[in-house]
Amino acid sequence: MAAAPPPPRRRVPAPAPLPPAAQPGPADPGEVAGEVLFSLKADAPPDSLPAILRRERLGLVSSDRFTLVPVTVHRARFQDRRSVAEVVAALVRDPRVTAAQANHVYALVGEAVPALAGAQYVIAKLRLKEAHAATTGRDVTVAVIDSEADRGHPALRDAVSDHHDALDGGTPSAAHPHGTAIAGIVGARAQLASAAPDARLLAVRAFSGETRAGAQGTTLHVARGLDWAERKGARVVNMSFAGPWDAVLSEFLAAGTGRGIVYVAAGGNAGPASPPLFPAADPNVIAVTATDAQDRLFPAANRGAHLCVAAPGVDILVAAPNGGYGLLSGTSMAAAQISGVVALMLQAKPGLTPTEVRAALTRSARDLGTPGPDRDFGAGFADAEGAIRALAAPAEQTQPTPSPEGMSATPASAAAPARP
Repeated sequence: MAAAPPPPRRRVPAPAPLPPAAQPGPADPGEVAGEVLFSLKADAPPDSLPAILRRERLGLVSSDRFTLVPVTVHRARFQDRRSVAEVVAALVRDPRVTAAQANHVYALVGEAVPALAGAQYVIAKLRLKEAHAATTGRDVTVAVIDSEADRGHPALRDAVSDHHDALDGGTPSAAHPHGTAIAGIVGARAQLASAAPDARLLAVRAFSGETRAGAQGTTLHVARGLDWAERKGARVVNMSFAGPWDAVLSEFLAAGTGRGIVYVAAGGNAGPASPPLFPAADPNVIAVTATDAQDRLFPAANRGAHLCVAAPGVDILVAAPNGGYGLLSGTSMAAAQISGVVALMLQAKPGLTPTEVRAALTRSARDLGTPGPDRDFGAGFADAEGAIRALAAPAEQTQPTPSPEGMSATPASAAAPARP
């Protein structure tokens, strides 16, 4: 896909801080308080936007025109006690409005661990050495939508080919541990092993590390990242974050999948009782869960029929800001491993569709837990070398893959796990 100049992003000054008595009404924890997103119909009269803003007592923050999905999304704030749901309902009733929704909040999913136990066990577990004999991800572009990465880190200095800030301006933030780690897991060079050491990385800053709850991003920030990644020719997009279902993002993911982009997401770290989190639970996304060096499931991992495969995500040696190294655990790390494996597959067979990528990953996976696909491990533990072999062989000829410990394992079904 040829790169195109970014469409204009119109900015207006943000409304002044609200006095205490005028603060917006209560918001769902997964929503930005006092904010809504909406789009207008193509045949809406020219004065529709200012008229709607006046009638609904909204202050326009920004208007973003996207190309992945041809739509202009307006972000607005309100200064009274109405809830987000009330304002959305009022907008939807307007015949000039195509769609309206909350500006949802997404959080990165990873946590620090204190020791360096099991450093780089990933190499043997995923059979990366065997896979790299044939493919290293060369000329495959992988977008990492995350917090700010340390692009000057020795392991990333030659890996990141372009950078995009999808946030709302202001002073650029310092490199963040999560974004630095995820970029390194996908495609680090130098002394740090990675799944796709010759892939071209696109670093998208869509999450800020300046909130009390840690690095967070919103619907609009992620949508900007998805749109830019498509324009820059990304074949794989890593999304190591989780949150609520979102109509805008679902539409963007469907459009990108139709153009051949493979989306990979972290299953989430909200535990076995959590409902499915998104974007992992979206039908156009490869959802990844995390295991440790003994193939045990990460205790905080989400469960569900939407999970595709498992990958190493516990005590993972990662790049850290300011040229450092550390350990992180979580489904975020596992998703990044699979994004790198997908890059290997796309170098080996550039014409692969997202459906073919999913099929090769699942049928070459090493079964874990209950025989066959299950709610804990999906189709099983991913095998980089096995997935590449699966591209050249019909599904019925795919042979069991030896585990790193030398034990025989039964291949998983070629079908992806059912969606919720």
